[in-house]
Amino acid sequence: MIFSKQKEERKTENVINNVILIPVSSIEPNPAQPRVFFDDYALTQLAVSIQQNGIMQPLIVRKTERGYQLIAGERRLRAAKLVNLDNVPCIVSDKEDRESAVLAILENIQRADLNYLEEAVAIKGLIEHYGLTQEEAAQRLGIAQSTVANKLRLLRLSNSEKEAVLKYGLNERQARAILRIPEGRREQAAREIYTRQLNTLQTDRYIDEVISQIEEEQKPKPKIITRTNPMNTLGLYLNSFKKTVDLMKTAGIPCDFSKKKTEEFVEYTVKIPLK
Repeated sequence: MIFSKQKEERKTENVINNVILIPVSSIEPNPAQPRVFFDDYALTQLAVSIQQNGIMQPLIVRKTERGYQLIAGERRLRAAKLVNLDNVPCIVSDKEDRESAVLAILENIQRADLNYLEEAVAIKGLIEHYGLTQEEAAQRLGIAQSTVANKLRLLRLSNSEKEAVLKYGLNERQARAILRIPEGRREQAAREIYTRQLNTLQTDRYIDEVISQIEEEQKPKPKIITRTNPMNTLGLYLNSFKKTVDLMKTAGIPCDFSKKKTEEFVEYTVKIPLK
């Protein structure tokens, strides 16, 4: 029994970090898989290449109670399923759950398999799932804390804005630049950057222009005073004049008020006795 156990241990050791064939059905996806968007056309091309040439780079998996869990190689696994491969070459890693999540992100970033939005989603998931700080996540990923912060800022874009920056081919810095303007203007800005084929520096200048325009639009508009013909308001003055005479009478001042109107003028006469 002891011999059998030692033999089994040696067998397990030989599997670790060596390439072995594993049934596709035995590999479950990684819950920390950072890739969100899969290009169907590119995936089909990869599937055709795998069918013709096989999988050139093994997948990385880790052993679980149910079989194996994928650490890196999501596209290769999906492509293998498209061409109905029974087995795929894998390297079995002895990494723990948290380490495998980091490896999944690193593998994709290093191979440029993720776009910057997927990287941001992956880092956010890593931080939230394992309760890491931005600094701790940066250390594990081997990048600067400011890089992590800048990537996470991209998640402030709405879903439609994220689709727009990808659709119009904005780079990461350009996508961050449009965050400087209000939500209602961002998709239009992304389209304008694409239409005018602006580079990163030109994009910054364009965003500055948009901000200046918005600030100008928000300034209070000066009140426009419309000048009217004073004769149109003559009746108001005459009524005020008559009311003044009425107030004098109420106060006990005996005064006589008369009005005379001709084709050329209106004459008002007020007589106030001095004694």
